[in-house]
Amino acid sequence: MSKPLLSVRDLRVKFRIDRKNLFEALKGISFDVMPNETVALVGESGSGKSVAALAILGLLPKENAIIDPASVIEFGGRDLLKITPAEKRALRGSEISMIFQEPMSSLNPVFTVGYQIGEVLREHKGMTGTAAEQRAVELLREVGIPEPELRIRYYPHQMSGGQQQRVMIAMAIACEPKLLIADEPTTALDVTIQKQILDLIAELQKKHGMSVLFITHDLAVVGDIADRVVVMRHGEIREQGETRAVFANPADSYTQALLACRPVVDSRPKRLPVIDDFMAGRGHVMRSETRTRGVSESDPVVLEVKNLCKDFYAREGLFGKKTFHAVKNVSFKLRKGKTLGLVGESGSGKTTVGLTLMRLHEATSGEAWFDGKNILALSEREFLPYKKRIQIIFQNPYASLNPRMTVGQIIMEPLIVHGEGGDAQSRAKLVFELLAKVGLPEMSFYKYPHEFSGGQRQRIAIARCLTMRPDILICDESVSALDVSVQAQVLNLLQDLQDEFGLSYIFISHDLAVVKYMSDEVMVMNQGEVVEHADSDTLYASPKDPYTKKLLDSIPRGIPGAAAHA
Repeated sequence: MSKPLLSVRDLRVKFRIDRKNLFEALKGISFDVMPNETVALVGESGSGKSVAALAILGLLPKENAIIDPASVIEFGGRDLLKITPAEKRALRGSEISMIFQEPMSSLNPVFTVGYQIGEVLREHKGMTGTAAEQRAVELLREVGIPEPELRIRYYPHQMSGGQQQRVMIAMAIACEPKLLIADEPTTALDVTIQKQILDLIAELQKKHGMSVLFITHDLAVVGDIADRVVVMRHGEIREQGETRAVFANPADSYTQALLACRPVVDSRPKRLPVIDDFMAGRGHVMRSETRTRGVSESDPVVLEVKNLCKDFYAREGLFGKKTFHAVKNVSFKLRKGKTLGLVGESGSGKTTVGLTLMRLHEATSGEAWFDGKNILALSEREFLPYKKRIQIIFQNPYASLNPRMTVGQIIMEPLIVHGEGGDAQSRAKLVFELLAKVGLPEMSFYKYPHEFSGGQRQRIAIARCLTMRPDILICDESVSALDVSVQAQVLNLLQDLQDEFGLSYIFISHDLAVVKYMSDEVMVMNQGEVVEHADSDTLYASPKDPYTKKLLDSIPRGIPGAAAHA
């Protein structure tokens, strides 16, 4: 039997919070990565996955990270915790490489992608000039970037998210490493781009004989790519083994919970179980009760959109102007108490539709009839009363909440702006009621956004929207950045609010399993146009447009029952 390429033994890492307090991030984890094997580290935010990867690379902050002297990280017969800094630098990029989660944060915006790939070759291979440039072109071609001779002159902002991630992969494989660490490399990508990146990593692994340590919170992805899986929680390993065996018969209640929290395409439970349900033994019971979706002609229409168009303009040359048609003749009806799912790849026009209905973009042409008025034709003053009846939850809860305001001030602000809610005491009382409604304690009123997790911040954003008691809520990728268990909590909350208040949702997402769970009907967009619009069960069971079929075929099938067709 061959020896492990990477062997982690009893890895313990603590972080110094202040002079007296330490936080234990890793509590003695042990796992192996064999040659030519893909091992997935799985768990929620805070489980210690990325800390383990950074410890392997020797990138933990020296100021406050403390690794236990008894810990061992052996790679190719060497203990990485005992080699010199110079040896670590030589190892990183040449024998061990890493793909980070967010390419725009990892790529330098002031250098071309060709220069940045060349930097790896210059540092580790001693290549310069034409040789480095030719190798950079070869690498871009290998990762599937079209016209690589031209693209090496591009800056990161001139490339799409999927192309940026391919550039990161090109940099990572430039020196043909033995171990590739991929830290959430597909989390923010569309399903089609995600599938392309996963296929690319698998293809490169086979070609170069690499081992891959794949870090993710998405178990569906793990089932597609990993030979073995290591499930982590709170700095400990809860379960590990061959992926198929773990998925078929998870022994740990936490693994069972992670598998069950995520919506699947071929079933729709009334409520999604969350981690606590499984820890209390209620998870399987919750899965048994299902919810029926769909619309009928008798359902009242709250919003009717007719031939909506939105163009953007860019300069071309000195006097020229180039027109980009972001939304082209989009029409639909949104019914009371129902959810319209809006799906498509990045650039399809989904978010532009939502922002145009909110008047955050001005429509080029078209109509949107709400409560007897074409809200797109109203003046700013005439539209003001309608603003509070159509609210939006943005994708990023870290960017959409003012860091200088307390949660109480954030939720109360719409009441003050619109002159609603009575006096200060009455408004505060309403805010406390809303906090309870979204499952946050009263003390949240006095805290600041940075004191909350991503899921809690999204609950705050939802509470802020509810202050105006809207008729329509536009959810723009509002759960895409959340862990599966937190995502389940937020989806359950949105469903509870819809049941209680009869809210109508426009649910924009690239996660087709989540859209199927939430939506009564689904509208598919491609390059600004609606290519298919149908009842959600019908559309997923028998898609008619080739583009819709392509999207559904890209859904990760790693979890049993997650296939695109029931």
